[in-house]
Amino acid sequence: MRTEHVITAKGFCRADIETVLDRAAALEAAETSAIDRHPDAVLALLFFEPSTRTRMSFDTAIKRLGGTSIEMGSVEGSSIAKGESLADTVRVVAGYADAIVLRHPSQGAAKMASEFVDVPVINAGDGAGHHPTQTLLDLYTIRKHVGLDDLTIGIMGDLKYGRTVHSLAIALTQFEATQHFISPESLAIPAGVRYDLEEAGASITDHRTLLDILPELDLLYVTRIQRERFPDESEYRAVAGEYGIDLDTLASAADHLRIMHPLPRVDEIDPAVDETDHAIYFEQAHNGIPVRMALLDQVL
Repeated sequence: MRTEHVITAKGFCRADIETVLDRAAALEAAETSAIDRHPDAVLALLFFEPSTRTRMSFDTAIKRLGGTSIEMGSVEGSSIAKGESLADTVRVVAGYADAIVLRHPSQGAAKMASEFVDVPVINAGDGAGHHPTQTLLDLYTIRKHVGLDDLTIGIMGDLKYGRTVHSLAIALTQFEATQHFISPESLAIPAGVRYDLEEAGASITDHRTLLDILPELDLLYVTRIQRERFPDESEYRAVAGEYGIDLDTLASAADHLRIMHPLPRVDEIDPAVDETDHAIYFEQAHNGIPVRMALLDQVL
């Protein structure tokens, strides 16, 4: 990687991405539970927000590399509850670990934390900001199924608060991808992200309904409407459940269409879709292990 910290997808060039994805493919092909490349490594998992897939896959990844992980536990059971600042927390933890994985509800938290420590900080989600390691596993999954060049992708749901969307859209500018954003007007992609995409020369189009573009898509990336990000409950209720897919929705989709979702889902994908060839979101989640192994191998 060109930098030791992994904060946003804007820090990736195409060569960075392909290096991690190629390494992940090699690790996956090895079909071994323990690679043992970093037997003395200690990875600190600092999660100030709930997490299942990201936390557990990082934990699994470092252990398969031969290292170990430490966690601070719940926020309520840590010194954060006593009023300790994030800067002081990461300074202390940097003395215990070789790298820090940080998830925090405040946008920009990972960037700020990286300025106080001399070990790599990996952003595992900063509020409505970015989630670059999710993007790497997303790109790995896309490459395996439909390829990253000559790609027509629809990104649907909460594009305003969805950090996975922001990171993925930015990373896709490194490839020959046409991006279609499908959302209610109130959840459209933020102006700052749109500016970055336009500056990078991205091909982007906005839609209010999926059926306008569905037959043309190679891949559909679905996100949930994130209740916890809304400052106003009434704003959430106005759009909740508006963007969902079921078997009837997919009647006009191409046979090769693949559907991804960063999970967890609520009601935006009917469980009946799980049994179709379109659905690859559980494989997508499993890909977090080889991809995060590859990334940790790089930064360590």
